[in-house]
Amino acid sequence: MPDISMTAIVLLCLAAAAAGWIDAVVGGGGLLQLPALLVGVPGLPPAYILGTNKAVAVVGTSAAAATYVSKGLVDVRAAVRIGLAAALGSLAGAFFAAGIDSEVLRPLIMGVLLAVLAFVLLRPAFGTAPATGPVTRQRIIAGILVAGGGIGFYDGLFGPGTGTFLVIALVATLRMNLVTASATAKVVNVCTNLGALVTFAVQGTVLWRLAALMAVFNLAGGTVGARMALKRGSGFVRAVLVVVVVSLVCKLAYDQWLA
Repeated sequence: MPDISMTAIVLLCLAAAAAGWIDAVVGGGGLLQLPALLVGVPGLPPAYILGTNKAVAVVGTSAAAATYVSKGLVDVRAAVRIGLAAALGSLAGAFFAAGIDSEVLRPLIMGVLLAVLAFVLLRPAFGTAPATGPVTRQRIIAGILVAGGGIGFYDGLFGPGTGTFLVIALVATLRMNLVTASATAKVVNVCTNLGALVTFAVQGTVLWRLAALMAVFNLAGGTVGARMALKRGSGFVRAVLVVVVVSLVCKLAYDQWLA
């Protein structure tokens, strides 16, 4: 592991805790954790940043998923089906990650996020209605293709905002409310993180000791975030969703044109 100052380690751990909280509520913890790794370990190749981030994120996401499942908020059968497709997509995305041109990808993602933000703001009821009954076969297939294969591939390829995209896709395809969608997204996100992590681990691009330390704080943040989402409901999750989407757009715009 490269030499890292104690100050940098403390800041990385705090960032991991905050990222775990964001991920548990609505996704998008990579918005904070990836830049923190870039600043805290300067000069580290991008593959190591991505691999270490996945090793940390999978712990907090798993803790949040376990909390939601224990409360009976997850359609486990649907989540597992979507998650398996997402894991395969993530494996493929991570394989191609080394050759991605982020200068091309960022503007496309910003366009999608701005469209999502406009939709959420113009549709105040989006994701606040009670979850419907059993989902149809057609909607499960749509969820597998969109939230599974498509977003899974994106997670392995690039990553930031994956949890947020999952929540929105699950509300749109399976008509869940935001709390249920966030809960289900955690199970799917565990699969995407594991899929990508396998690829990075095989390639040897994970700083395991640093990841283990940060993971402890990420786990704590994820547990607290899941409990807050359960306590405060869809209105709270929607507010955090708007903040995360705006922040993600600003971060990508900064990286594209000002950094």
